[in-house]
Amino acid sequence: MTNGIDTSVPPSGTGCVECDQAGGWWVHLRRCAECGHVGCCDDSLSRHARAHAAATGHRYIQSFEPGEEWFWDFRTDQYAEGPALAPPTSHPDDQGVPGPASRLPADWRAILMRRADAEAAN
Repeated sequence: MTNGIDTSVPPSGTGCVECDQAGGWWVHLRRCAECGHVGCCDDSLSRHARAHAAATGHRYIQSFEPGEEWFWDFRTDQYAEGPALAPPTSHPDDQGVPGPASRLPADWRAILMRRADAEAAN
């Protein structure tokens, strides 16, 4: 492991660990570059990837979306460079976004808009 990135550790699964445990849903997925924890993005209701970084001090995540290879540094809140991580590098192509489809409420867009409106008002 170098500088908070471990290229040997695989992802924790194909979905957000905490959302899966709670029966929730996510918009996009992010993978911790240090321990492989897969969490949901900042556009998701629970923002588990950011919460994981805050709780552990693990600063780098990589997108866990098919075709995306970018890294993010939570300490600087900027994009970062990083090496190739252990496969798989994304959730399965046939996994819906947002997802999982079986837990996605019909009004998911409205739910996210209400949250965005509430945050903008604060």
